[in-house]
Amino acid sequence: MLPVLRRIVQEVNAAEDLGHALKIIVARVKETLEADVCSVYLNLPGSDQLSLLATDGLQPEAVGRVHLSYNEGLVGLVAQRAEPINLSEAHSHERFKYFPETGEERFHAFLGVPILHYRRVLGVVVVQHAAPRRFEEDHEAFLVTLAAQLAGAIVSAEITGELLAFNPSPGRAAARVTGIAGAPGIGIGRALVCFPEKDLFAVPDRVAQDVPKEIERFRAAVERVQTDLLAIKERMGSLLPAEDRMLFDAYMLILSSETLNRGTIDRIRQGTWAAGALRQTIEQSVADFQGMENDYLKERASDLKDLGQRILQQILRTEQNPKQSFPANTILIGHELAATHLADVPLEHLAGLICTSGSASSHVAILARALGVPTVMGAESLPVTRLDGREVIVDGYEGQIILQPGDEVRAEFARLAQEEKELDKSLLSSTQGDAITPDGVRISVMVNSGLMADFLSEKTIAADGIGLYRTEFPFMVRERFPGEDEQARIYARVLDLFPQKPVTLRTLDVGGDKPLSYFPIEEDNPFLGYRGIRISLDHPEIFLVQLRAMLKASRRHGNLQILFPMIGSVMELEEALSLLERAKTELFDEGITVPTPKVGAMIEVPAAIYLTEHLAAKVDFISVGTNDLVQYVLAVDRNNARVASLYNDKHPAVLCALKMIVEGAHRQGRSVSICGEMASDPVSIPLLLGVGVDSLSVSLASLPRVKHTIHHFSCDTARDLFNHALKIDDPREIAHLLEAAMVAHGLGALVRAGKS
Repeated sequence: MLPVLRRIVQEVNAAEDLGHALKIIVARVKETLEADVCSVYLNLPGSDQLSLLATDGLQPEAVGRVHLSYNEGLVGLVAQRAEPINLSEAHSHERFKYFPETGEERFHAFLGVPILHYRRVLGVVVVQHAAPRRFEEDHEAFLVTLAAQLAGAIVSAEITGELLAFNPSPGRAAARVTGIAGAPGIGIGRALVCFPEKDLFAVPDRVAQDVPKEIERFRAAVERVQTDLLAIKERMGSLLPAEDRMLFDAYMLILSSETLNRGTIDRIRQGTWAAGALRQTIEQSVADFQGMENDYLKERASDLKDLGQRILQQILRTEQNPKQSFPANTILIGHELAATHLADVPLEHLAGLICTSGSASSHVAILARALGVPTVMGAESLPVTRLDGREVIVDGYEGQIILQPGDEVRAEFARLAQEEKELDKSLLSSTQGDAITPDGVRISVMVNSGLMADFLSEKTIAADGIGLYRTEFPFMVRERFPGEDEQARIYARVLDLFPQKPVTLRTLDVGGDKPLSYFPIEEDNPFLGYRGIRISLDHPEIFLVQLRAMLKASRRHGNLQILFPMIGSVMELEEALSLLERAKTELFDEGITVPTPKVGAMIEVPAAIYLTEHLAAKVDFISVGTNDLVQYVLAVDRNNARVASLYNDKHPAVLCALKMIVEGAHRQGRSVSICGEMASDPVSIPLLLGVGVDSLSVSLASLPRVKHTIHHFSCDTARDLFNHALKIDDPREIAHLLEAAMVAHGLGALVRAGKS
């Protein structure tokens, strides 16, 4: 049955809408299981009942007219129990209920399977047979698997509002999708889907602004692909056997076919832009081919995908400059987003960010927090391709996405967003001085950055320097390694921002979730692989150029501090220090004298926790990168949305690790800075004060909130909180303890949206 199931799933995925998908399911399931009836009941938005939405075998006029609660009938019992029910004689069951309009009195055998999505019952799939018999286990397993596949299509229809069309009297219920809180704040705007140009099936549905122009773009793209393929055939003709040359002829037939051309043009005329219409046409054709019995014809589906991708690339060549297409209040949405995507959007136009993958500690979430952009990560159930242009609200505090908001919902979130702005403004004016606790302890609060744009803000003057400048960003936005002089100019501009204060440049930290397109590294588990200092030490030709550039840039102010990332052993640190000394000697030999910078080791790898005292003896300071430290201590890939809920920087094991690090560094008389995102979270500040850290390096957007929190917590109070937290074994209870402490100190507005 597996091939049949695959064909049904492919047809459902290619269906124009949910109504069409449900008709396909009831027809195909009835045929496959040799049943007399197949029906689908769904729980519609704004309703607490199950409604019959599709059937093959019951009276057609019953569709949309039969509704039952969870405590009514066998269908309600399946939903109530959230498990299959298989009966040979349905009429004899105490929960059987007869609906005259369905005409089901003649059917005896009953198999009902719940449609579940993350423990939530969306509906029920039912098959029935006239003769009394128990459906086979294989049939039940088939239906369970199919229901799991159907759940995704139903959730998509619910999110996009399509399900509302099935409800004759729907309430105005906004669709809510829960993800992971990535960056705090409230964003209200229109969705703009960001998609990889190399993936045809990621192309979003988008309204055609100029239908004739879109048709012309499609036709021109097809002609260019035909020309390219003919040229390839001509060039390779003498080298290819006859059967391979025939493949080009087959391609030309497909490119001139009615299915491709008229199908796509008809969709454009219905209002879809060329790229989206092409995707829909190819999806339908691929499903048709993959559903065929003939193996040769099945394999032609891959040819269709290839041709579709070629046409797409030609269509996108004629797109306008993307920088001109970002309206005000853009909510950027994508399956995978990177720093370069954010860099494309003018910051003043970016109202929010939604990513279906990743977690709160993913690189793009860290960047969003630095820029103060409300963000939700890990929204896996979001039907991205169908959201372009829709109104969206991003709640970066709760990790909520609200679609189709009503007037009341929109007004409430607009009020919260306005209060956020007012709070930030008031905090900014009151936190310009030093960050001093009520008992007189001064905490240095510096900023993290990777973009020069981060410092084009009035918040900059409140910082005590730069605690972490991510030097990989200039590498990531280029198509080659930047040269020594180019790097020196970049670093000099950063050092110039705080001429009288320390500026910490972290050496190149790529790999994992920060690849370089021109330095590809493919690994099964990149977070445990080739990254950070490991790459730098293996490539001294890259590392020495960077170190020399840093030293050159420091000549004007002498405020440079260098930080080595992902140190896992004393030997690695010694090698890095040796190369730094070599870079300094090389410059001296060239007649360039540079000041000796302070050097730090970054504690991120669990091994380094136990070696902190030994590492501290060889450097000037210790910096803790909590993003990776938490990931490694808890064995949670921070880009994996499926385990993102396990990532928790308030986990007792993390607190124990911080205690060991601080105590080890202080025994050597070295200061400890926290430069991970934990330092930017006001709720975590009491913990960090309590464990005894000496300085914090935070995102610029969170700087006023962090300083405001420090002003309200004495070190004695924070120490008591930390010691109390160490006795708790549940991270959720630790979070509740801290939130209660924030509220008790009058800082509730820093925990949730709004002023209070």
